[in-house]
Amino acid sequence: MSNKQTKSDVILVGAGIMSATLGALLKELVPDWNIKVFEKLSIAGEESSNEWNNAGTGHAALCELNYTPENADGSVDISKAININEQFQVSMQFWSYLVNSRLIHNPQEFIKPLPHMSLVQGKQNVDFLWNRFEALSNNPLFRGMEFSDDPEKLMEWIPLIMQQRGLNEPIAATKIDSGTDVNFGALTRKMFNHLEMNNVDINYKHSVNDLKRTRDGLWELKVQNLNNGTVEHHTAKFVFIGSGGGSLHLLQKSDIPEGKNIGGFPVSGIFMACNNPDVVAQHHAKVYGKAKVGAPPMSVPHLDTRFIDNEKALLFGPFAGFSPKFLKYGSMFDLLTSVKPDNFLTMMAAGAKNVPLTKYLIQQVMLSKEKRMEELREFIPNAKSEDWDLIVAGQRVQVIKDTEAGGKGTLQFGTEVVSAADGSIAALLGASPGASTAVHVMLEVIEKCFPEYLKEWEPKIKEMIPSYGASLLEEPELLDEVHATTAEALGLADNKQVKEKGKIRVLMEA
Repeated sequence: MSNKQTKSDVILVGAGIMSATLGALLKELVPDWNIKVFEKLSIAGEESSNEWNNAGTGHAALCELNYTPENADGSVDISKAININEQFQVSMQFWSYLVNSRLIHNPQEFIKPLPHMSLVQGKQNVDFLWNRFEALSNNPLFRGMEFSDDPEKLMEWIPLIMQQRGLNEPIAATKIDSGTDVNFGALTRKMFNHLEMNNVDINYKHSVNDLKRTRDGLWELKVQNLNNGTVEHHTAKFVFIGSGGGSLHLLQKSDIPEGKNIGGFPVSGIFMACNNPDVVAQHHAKVYGKAKVGAPPMSVPHLDTRFIDNEKALLFGPFAGFSPKFLKYGSMFDLLTSVKPDNFLTMMAAGAKNVPLTKYLIQQVMLSKEKRMEELREFIPNAKSEDWDLIVAGQRVQVIKDTEAGGKGTLQFGTEVVSAADGSIAALLGASPGASTAVHVMLEVIEKCFPEYLKEWEPKIKEMIPSYGASLLEEPELLDEVHATTAEALGLADNKQVKEKGKIRVLMEA
């Protein structure tokens, strides 16, 4: 058996959007560093980043109601929505830099303009949506948002949803035309093509099975070449574990103190995909509803127009499912083997706290196709079963940890970076909003793990991301500039909001 050994500056584990983003950032900041990538599957972006695995969207908090919770007094907290929107703007700036620098091409293959909408029914929900609209529409980040509770206007916006709908209770929607649909599978593959052409050593069908710290402070990875079964040993000064649900096991094997007392809870998703082109053609928006009581945030129902392989598609979901696998192509023993002595009590506490969630997941798994169709008909009243197929999306592993606010075994619904105190290793855990905020999250990794280089790298980071270190909310001129630049670079310049800004600017100059 071969015992190949190599040394690198950086090793990226997993060929998804996070590793692609970190690799692309580092390649611009330090072109001469030696970067290696190991991916278990045969191509990039096949797990959580794949376009069929629910990573094809543009989470900018324009329509996701769970990012704007209602306070006890009826007001709406928009702080999380602002945060996520600013993070998405960071991603857009970096993609624009890659396109303008001719490092990736044909942006229309991964991003398209698409209205984002929120839709609710019932007086209480309509009141909430109006309060949310009032709070967001006065904010520069959400400029251009419209509200309507007029069925005729809603028929113009969402004809497929409004046709044959009984209007026995109030209904309302918000719409913002500056939304996008992002195909993260396509973007991931473009970025890895760029990295491969720039001397990044990408190894597909290579599984990282173990890692340990060496005496000289490097990390040594035990890697199995799945093509021929041989075992290789690779060392690096810095390791990034960006392998989706597979990150937790490798973090545990690293044995860093920061990785202790952390567990993971897997949730799978099931979507319904429309197979009738006539139905697909009648809808052109991402429309998010409100989650049912007891449902986890990642199960907010939405009817999404998507662009996959440059063809328009229509998906509804997600219905939650359960599998003990941490990856779509993982092992049935993933959950069991993630329970360790240090996280056992944390996991047990999470189990006790989340009985309603467990019950909800069991109910979801047991749903027949017709029951799923009933939920779809809340969005499309005249939906026909034969027009829709079930597709199993990717696995999401929610972080479980002990927190001051939530106590022992608190289930987290965000994206989290866990890094060693010396910055030599970092792992990405968690789920939504994930891919949409990849650039912000990878800048966080760079800040945590390479503090000694930050002063030297800052000018280049600002060249790639003009808003770096600033708040777009507090600098309206910079916000307008960023919107105009990204819209032009990414082919979104026909975007209504950008046109409106252009008109405003012309009037002000006049």
